[in-house]
Amino acid sequence: MLKEESIVEVQKRFTHIVNHLMSLGKIIDKEELNIKILKCLHRSWQPKVTVISDSKDLTSLITASLFGKLREHELEMKRLNVQESEDKHVRNIALKVAKNKNKQDSSDDSEGETLSLLSKKLSKFLKRNRNKEFNKERYGNKKTSDFNPNN
Repeated sequence: MLKEESIVEVQKRFTHIVNHLMSLGKIIDKEELNIKILKCLHRSWQPKVTVISDSKDLTSLITASLFGKLREHELEMKRLNVQESEDKHVRNIALKVAKNKNKQDSSDDSEGETLSLLSKKLSKFLKRNRNKEFNKERYGNKKTSDFNPNN
């Protein structure tokens, strides 16, 4: 397998060679075919080869299902590569947009921050006043001069 070659291309070439060998009278069992497929894959496929070798019984695994598993893995790897490249692209755009702010946007942001700060302070003020009124109702409105330690 070449580095840039897809599994479909490998499968076509492999099947073509095996068919010619069978037409010449060579008998090859499933396990031998599967081992040859796994050995001919590129080095970047080594983790997947190890997983398949360890988890599957190569004598009972059909060659078509082996290629199916390899194609599935190849598609997943392509999807992940596309997603990573899109993430990199999006990050670059976000940095450019954040870098080129104009004055109007910054004034809008500062107004929003001011409004947010004002609302927080108002809510704290209201909470403090509610607590004071609650305490007055609960304990009465006594002055300190009304309090006599002798009583």
